[in-house]
Amino acid sequence: MDLMPPAPQDPHPAPRVAVVVIGYDDAAHVADAVRSALRQGPAVGEVIAVDDCSTDGSAELLERLAVHDPRLRVVRRSTNSGGCGTPRNTGIDAVTLPYVMFLDSDDVLPSGAVDALLRAAVDADAEVAAGLCVRRELPSGREHPWHPALYAAPAVLASPDERPRLVEDTLCVNKLYRTSFLREHGIRFPEGRFLYEDFVFTARVLAAAPRVALVPDRVYTWHVRRSADRLSLSLDRDGIDNWRSRTRACAQAHEILLRAGRETLARAARAKFLDYELRMYVRDLGLRGAEYRRAWWEHTREFLGHYDDADWESDPAAPGPLTGQVIMECPEPAELPRLRELAARPARLLPPYARAADGTPVWSAALPRVSLAPLLTRPASALPVMVDAELLVRVRASRLRLRLHELYGRVAEAEPLAVTAEWRFRATGRTARRATVPFAPTTPGLWTAEAPVDLTGLGSGIWDLWLTLHFKDGTSREVTAHARDGSPRLRRRALPDPHHLLLLAHPYATHSGALALRVATGPGGAARVAKGRLRRILH
Repeated sequence: MDLMPPAPQDPHPAPRVAVVVIGYDDAAHVADAVRSALRQGPAVGEVIAVDDCSTDGSAELLERLAVHDPRLRVVRRSTNSGGCGTPRNTGIDAVTLPYVMFLDSDDVLPSGAVDALLRAAVDADAEVAAGLCVRRELPSGREHPWHPALYAAPAVLASPDERPRLVEDTLCVNKLYRTSFLREHGIRFPEGRFLYEDFVFTARVLAAAPRVALVPDRVYTWHVRRSADRLSLSLDRDGIDNWRSRTRACAQAHEILLRAGRETLARAARAKFLDYELRMYVRDLGLRGAEYRRAWWEHTREFLGHYDDADWESDPAAPGPLTGQVIMECPEPAELPRLRELAARPARLLPPYARAADGTPVWSAALPRVSLAPLLTRPASALPVMVDAELLVRVRASRLRLRLHELYGRVAEAEPLAVTAEWRFRATGRTARRATVPFAPTTPGLWTAEAPVDLTGLGSGIWDLWLTLHFKDGTSREVTAHARDGSPRLRRRALPDPHHLLLLAHPYATHSGALALRVATGPGGAARVAKGRLRRILH
């Protein structure tokens, strides 16, 4: 009996994916977003552009694009919804294909994104496929992967419960969804002006226990424009209403997971709030006024009051839970400089290191109920060690002075041997200069090191100092350095430079307390610094 030859692969598979693009008054970017979706290839059968009643000609621009590609359909809303959820729901209702993705008007899909997600979803028979999102800071172009550990390797999960950390990726845009799955479970976004609608939508998706395929491919480019005239809803964090909106979304997400019987995911969502949301906003508290700080503190205490013992006990000495415990123990805003450093990434725990009457490590003498005893069992590579630094800017040989502080005997136990200091260019993350120098014990509980700094070799821009501590057992810990308090070195200095005639060096403390360095070279660089300073004063 003759065997039939295998059917040839169709080089032009039937379109199976719809991409919903939402936008409001974003004529400057929406065309790029739509084109990035259309360029994905034949797998994309329709691009549904939902215009949320724009007034800047966005809808007309989209209509002109649609003339040249029949896959593009423009849906014009008659009233502005005030948020992102309603237009996305409008897009879901318009989809006619088996799978759907979401794209914001100021972002883009990288080449091959749809194919990677569709292939994973089909091969695994998964209701959801997810991949790596990359945040691109504009105009610098620096890129930051979003939760890269989740997408380090391909994986297929029969249920989200197999990987509770999925709750950390609350984005809806780096995922492909089976359309029938969303409709059968009634999964939609919150309507109207609801900030952080992704949080609620993602919780509804996870609560329905989909089969999930994960891919390491880059599938979404998230453009972050912090200097835009109109910040995105999530970036505009100056007002207390933003924090209230965020906690409301987090509370709803937790409740959705809990009602669905996903207790492990619900716990993970609360842990994620402590580690991510709480630390991020605490880092900014020093930039806010007294009225904002009081309102923020009161609201946060009320929100954390719903946490139970199990929520706090999962990792009580981790920076997020520890920050939350301090807030709950203080009726009024307090300990802000120390909390700011603890909320940094990596975390730094500043002295003094207090003990209770029985010798147990505690947060401070004023807050003895906040125990630091779990630090006694954490590995040295995970300790919130404190290194302070000052940069001595000199004409011939600038020097970096470092001091590593003891932490309840744990640093001495690990035996620090050396430190690698490197300067990373903030715009790109590249390292320009690296030096490894030995630690020397000085006074009890203190180790010091000093490294040379070649300012001329750095070049213009902002440079962040990163340190890697090396211990005797072969482990290491990457940290940033606290800018030494009250240091007279934190001031701008002008130096003669053989290559550029003039070099301006300004060591300064970031808003999280870390030491950074701003360098400008040549007369032109000095002029730009002066203009920038004038703009900040006027602003």
